[in-house]
Amino acid sequence: MRSVPEPVRRATLALALVAAALAAEPASAPSPAAAAHAFLERLADEVGPRLTGSPGNAAALDRLEAELRALGLAPERQPFTAPGWIRGDDEVEVLAPFARRLRVAALGFSSAHPALTGELVDIGLGRPGDYPAGELRGRVGLLASGSPLPAADYVGAAAARGLAAILFINREGGGQLLARTGSPAGQPLPLPVYSLAQEEGRWLGRLVARGIPVRLRVETRSRCVPVATANLRVVLPGRAPSRVIVGAHLDSWDLGQGALDNGIGVAQLLALARALAGAPRHHAVELIWFNGEEQGLQGSRHAAALLGAKPVVAMLNLDMIGVPVAVNALGDDALVPYLERWNAARPAGLRLPKGVENTNWMGSDHTPYQLAGVRALTFNAPLPREAARHYHDLADTIDKVTPQLLEDSVAVILDLVRALAEEPGLDAARRPAAETDALFTRFGLDARLRAFGLRRPAAGGG
Repeated sequence: MRSVPEPVRRATLALALVAAALAAEPASAPSPAAAAHAFLERLADEVGPRLTGSPGNAAALDRLEAELRALGLAPERQPFTAPGWIRGDDEVEVLAPFARRLRVAALGFSSAHPALTGELVDIGLGRPGDYPAGELRGRVGLLASGSPLPAADYVGAAAARGLAAILFINREGGGQLLARTGSPAGQPLPLPVYSLAQEEGRWLGRLVARGIPVRLRVETRSRCVPVATANLRVVLPGRAPSRVIVGAHLDSWDLGQGALDNGIGVAQLLALARALAGAPRHHAVELIWFNGEEQGLQGSRHAAALLGAKPVVAMLNLDMIGVPVAVNALGDDALVPYLERWNAARPAGLRLPKGVENTNWMGSDHTPYQLAGVRALTFNAPLPREAARHYHDLADTIDKVTPQLLEDSVAVILDLVRALAEEPGLDAARRPAAETDALFTRFGLDARLRAFGLRRPAAGGG
């Protein structure tokens, strides 16, 4: 055997030692956002939809709790019972002018009933003047997309006229359906309401406009049931008794995987848990994953009712938050100066381009906290149109949520949460009832509050 020259032998040995050293080095840990995205991918693909009270929802709670415990945290469940709804094998079928089963999704709290048949009638946007004259009892109403009325209003008006069911045309094309609740207050609907694919809705509308009778068969097997579920929260300690609350809802609708709504918020909150664990800050940080948001903010109603007199600096709501372009004080003027200072202090290239906004809206989990007198905020952070149009439907899948979207959004969210938690000058005073009353009247939200069965505090209260 030929001997290896000494220089070659030494070089080979050096390369082997370098390779061994590199192999022995642990791989760099993923960022909090990357780890959270990996968790969301597994959750969406392996657990699937998370309709409140469903087996998928319970499995998601278990997985999330296990993930938090693996980080050395101590998550706590807040169990509660709420109005719930189970989707059945519902059917809406055209009988004439020819047979065809329609692509539909019943709205939450549509209740089971015997099969019915009825002729279709166009009710426009569902306003009083949109109903045609004549006998409407037993007919099925075709509701245009873009109705300005809350579901409670158009359902009540249709029931009063004797309609047997409502089909509303979806606002998105391509066979899209928009699952949603028909009763944010959690009450069974007096008649079934269905979301209808846009293309089929427009086809039916053309037939009615030409005077061609359209006869339908409707059978709803979905049903309303109380559900037992829970919120999940983690409290990261602070040096002061006050806290900053950051929330996102865990539940989803049942047609897709819930990756957009609100898997994004689930993952963002998990990334915060990873990034903030460790040394206490001035204010404690409470991270809470709500259930029952899609059925009328049930989890946040429960959590806000449990606050008692706990000192809360602010509540930040993360619901389908993309990369922020502005932070929204949700009508609470007292937060605006602080948020403006925070944005101005960020590096020039990282300041939010639209700065600070101050417009209240409702329909997500910040509202019960606002009604409890807690200052609330969120972000103006639109998702890409090509992704967002698919929420609440079959294509609400993990491929719509890129790792980069989470990295970029978490960077902004984390910066604000850290700033809020380290700011001793932010007090935890609750807003007086009169100011809370004004917060909702100023933005014309009284009708929305009524639809949700929520009440403003008495304006004379303190």
